[in-house]
Amino acid sequence: MRLCSLPSPCYIIDKAALTGNLQLLHQVMQASGCKILLAQKAFAAYALYPLIGSYLSGAAASGLFEARLSREEMGKETHVFSPAFREDEIGEILGYADHIVFNSLDQWRRFGALTVEAGVEAGLRINPECSTQSGPAIYDPCAPGSRLGIVTGAMPDRLPAGVSGLHFHTLCEQNADALSVTMAAVEEKFARQLRQISWLNMGGGHHITRAGYDLDQLYRLLRRVREDYGLQIYLEPGEAVALNAGYLYCTVLDIVENRGQIAILDASAACHMPDVLEMPYRPPLLDAAMPGEKPYTYRLAGPTCLAGDVIGEYSFDRPLRPGSALLFADMAIYTMVKNNTFNGMALPAIAIKEGDDDYSLLKTFAYEDFKGRLC
Repeated sequence: MRLCSLPSPCYIIDKAALTGNLQLLHQVMQASGCKILLAQKAFAAYALYPLIGSYLSGAAASGLFEARLSREEMGKETHVFSPAFREDEIGEILGYADHIVFNSLDQWRRFGALTVEAGVEAGLRINPECSTQSGPAIYDPCAPGSRLGIVTGAMPDRLPAGVSGLHFHTLCEQNADALSVTMAAVEEKFARQLRQISWLNMGGGHHITRAGYDLDQLYRLLRRVREDYGLQIYLEPGEAVALNAGYLYCTVLDIVENRGQIAILDASAACHMPDVLEMPYRPPLLDAAMPGEKPYTYRLAGPTCLAGDVIGEYSFDRPLRPGSALLFADMAIYTMVKNNTFNGMALPAIAIKEGDDDYSLLKTFAYEDFKGRLC
C-alpha cells in the first residue's frame, strides 16, 4: 500500500526507525549490564511488541491494563508502578507482574504480604527531591508537594523485610548529566537503603536515542553504581524507544482567513496529539518551515469546537488547498496512548511503514469505537 492510499488521518509507525532505536538501546544493555524496559505509557502499539521484546528486557506498566498487555503481548519481564493500587485489582496485577513498586509504606503494609506470597519482587519508590528539569512543573516528579515517591525523612533506616528494590523516576526528555545529578542526590539521601537492596530502577525520561545523548557518561554511571552497590539496574524509557519513529498523516479540509491564512485539518491537536497543547510544543512537519521562511504561511488547526485546537504556524513552498496532505513527524509517542474522541472525533487509523512507500494498515476505527466508550 502506498502512502496516498492510507486513510486520513492515520498514525504511521516507521518500523526501520523503531528498529534503529531498539538496536541502540540493546547496545546500552550490553555495554552497561543494565536491563531496559519499554514504558508503555508513551508507546503501546502491541503489534510491535514481538519486535520490541526481541531487543529489550520487557515492559513497565502503570496499572492493571498495561500489566496485562505486557504479559499477554510481550511475555517478558513486567514491572508495575502506580501511585496507589486498588484492593480489587492488586491480586490480578500480581498475577502479571515480576516486579511491583509501591509509592508509600502504607501501600506496602496493605499489600506486601500478598506480594511476597505471589513471589513478586517488591520495591519502594523514592523521591530524592532533586529537580533537574527546566520545563513545566506538571512533568516534574520532584516538584514541591509531589505525591510521587517517599522522601528521605519518611523512609526508615531499615527497609521492611520483603522489599528487594528501590525505584526513582525524576527525568523528562533529559541527558545523562541529569541522571548523574539525580543519582548523587539518591546516594546522599538514601545511602543506607541502597546497601539493603538487590535492584534499582532508575525510571524513565532518558532520551538515549536522541542525537547528542552522552552514552559514555551513561555507561560510566551505570557501571559505577552496579559495582559500588552490587545492583541490577533497570531503565524504563518510553520516548527513547519510539523517538522519531512515527508520523501522523492528515489532510487539509478548508482554508479560512482571520488575520492570516488558517488551514483546518482532519487531525486535531486536542484529540490526536494532546501533548501539543499539554507540553506545549510545535511538532515537526515534513516539507514545512518556520513562519515566514517560505512564501506561504498558515496556522494549522483542528476541526473540533475547541477554540485553542491549534497545532502551530508553518510556512510552505506552495499554497495549501483542501485535499493537501501533510505529514507530522515524531508522532509515535504520547499519541495513540493519549488520544480521545472529544466532539465525536474519529480516532486515526494505525499503519506501519515497512519500506520506501510501502505501508501496511493495522487498524481502523469507526463509530462503534466512539459509542462503545459511552452509555
